[in-house]
Amino acid sequence: MLIQGLNHLAFITNDLPKTIRFYRDLLGMELRAGIGHEGFRHYFFQMGTGQIAFFEYDIARPMKRDKFHGTPTAEPRGFDHVAFTVASKEDLFALKDKLEAAGVEVHGAVDHGTMWSIYFFDPNNIPLEASWDCLEILADQAIEDDTPVPVAVEGAEPQPGHWPAVTAPTPPAQMVARGGNGLPMRESFLKRGLARAKPGLPRDGGSEGEPEELTEQIGIG
Repeated sequence: MLIQGLNHLAFITNDLPKTIRFYRDLLGMELRAGIGHEGFRHYFFQMGTGQIAFFEYDIARPMKRDKFHGTPTAEPRGFDHVAFTVASKEDLFALKDKLEAAGVEVHGAVDHGTMWSIYFFDPNNIPLEASWDCLEILADQAIEDDTPVPVAVEGAEPQPGHWPAVTAPTPPAQMVARGGNGLPMRESFLKRGLARAKPGLPRDGGSEGEPEELTEQIGIG
């Protein structure tokens, strides 16, 4: 399986200190890494698996709170909400109590059959959910649908023959990356002993050219 898990979700904040207070001090995530310069910051919070990250810059504004989690909309949008996992029913209600004590409005708990969930918003109006899985799914695939999607019931595993095969794989010598905005961060971390390179990273870093400008989409994480 090529995709091993969630690396990070990236959002926008106009108030990084308030965001750190919420995700680190209230939700209990680790503030793992960050880079900042010239009116721009990119900070990462570690969950049990994966990270959630935030960009802060001068023209950022809070997200519009114009839709609640899961409610249908005709607006041209693809994002609905982020759901976090907790280990137990007790942890779910401990989080609910903690949020409410902090003045955060919490909806639920709601029993969805396979999970119990609570719903709330972060300081940037990002819709969040916390869920406790009350069932362990035993089948390879478990779907309850009045009109099942035929392509879905083909099976849980990847189905061959629907995409072209790779005919021109990238040679090892061409496995290089363009320098991105965070390149100086890596150099600093290595010098300061805050990180170590993983196997596969060339001694010279494996990057070509100068770091991209912030306005470039490539390389900003």
